[in-house]
Amino acid sequence: MEFICHVGTGEGRVLRQVRRAPDEQALRTELEREGLELIGLERRLATVPRPGRLGLGRRNVPLDVLTIFAQELAALLRAGLPLLQSIGMLVNRQRHPLFRSLLEQVQADVRGGAELSDAFEQAGAVLPPIFSSALRAGERTGELEQVLLRLVRYFRLLLDARRKVYTALVYPSVLLGLSVVMLGIMSLYVVPRFRLFYASMEIEELPLLTRLTLGVATTLRDQLPLALLALVVAAPFVARWRRSPAGEQVLARLRLRLPALGLVFHRFAISEYCRSLATLLAGGLPLVQSLEISTRAVGNAWVRKRLEPAIGRVREGQTLRSALAASGEAPAIVLDMVEVGETTGSLDVMLTNVSEFLDEEIETRMQRLLALLEPVLLVVVGGMVALLLISVYLPIFSALSRIQ
Repeated sequence: MEFICHVGTGEGRVLRQVRRAPDEQALRTELEREGLELIGLERRLATVPRPGRLGLGRRNVPLDVLTIFAQELAALLRAGLPLLQSIGMLVNRQRHPLFRSLLEQVQADVRGGAELSDAFEQAGAVLPPIFSSALRAGERTGELEQVLLRLVRYFRLLLDARRKVYTALVYPSVLLGLSVVMLGIMSLYVVPRFRLFYASMEIEELPLLTRLTLGVATTLRDQLPLALLALVVAAPFVARWRRSPAGEQVLARLRLRLPALGLVFHRFAISEYCRSLATLLAGGLPLVQSLEISTRAVGNAWVRKRLEPAIGRVREGQTLRSALAASGEAPAIVLDMVEVGETTGSLDVMLTNVSEFLDEEIETRMQRLLALLEPVLLVVVGGMVALLLISVYLPIFSALSRIQ
């Protein structure tokens, strides 16, 4: 539940904030704990994503585009330009159609008196949830420029981690794809032609291996049109199921159970969680609100669901360390670093350190996996090709031996 509240600070300033809390009493308790005095309060209607207003469907804004925007906006604000003028300059320079339309709407909202964070929050699912929340923290503390620079560092680290994982998987994926194509061509077009060749040689009985190979190849060739039709019909339903909450949970769970790669995906999700939480805490957001946003920022649906109860435990008064331990998803190193951060009052620093440690672990595991995967793929694919060739040439060798 969201509330629009006006609060007074100890310095005598009045701030307008958008807060999330289960109810009004919980919100008042949270404000009192932060030393803020509640002046006015109204319940906010649920935010409806606006991709339809942009006319460009449900696509997301690429992270690299958002990174460049945040960096340029921070530079313009540092130079002393007003916020509205800075946004106008960036709208004119923006080339990405979805983000340009979004910025035009944001510019209109800010001109109408809305805060920058509220204007971006109206974009809904096309932007990462951390973006508008971090901006709100910057507006609250008067450090919008510093918050933008923290977002730039966060996005760059996230892009770098994703790039390393994807780059490491390129070679095995290309090798496996080419192997499947080669084996498919041989099975569908080359092997069946040998049946006519065997008939012209008047070979009475083919070896068992050859009969099995010819049977499989003939079946694949005859059923290929039906299989392709089934794929075309099933594709929209599979795509819809993948986007559903149940489909996301199943696929995320299967991804975590992959041999060797499952642990990499898990560590990446935890690193993403720790880094976003550190960014929000450094920007001045309260712990509970930072946990809510960081949990939504986790890409793996299964890990995200397991981390959600930690929010309620922290709200009830438990330490973050005990709440994460109860989820069963945080590695021991994360729990230890969080405990140190809570004890010393430097939780954001410890979370940043542990996310960097997890990134190094991911890179090391990927290097080891590639060192093992490449020779295994070569041996498996080479063995399949050799078996295929032996099966089709075996009758010829048998016939030549009988002639001699």
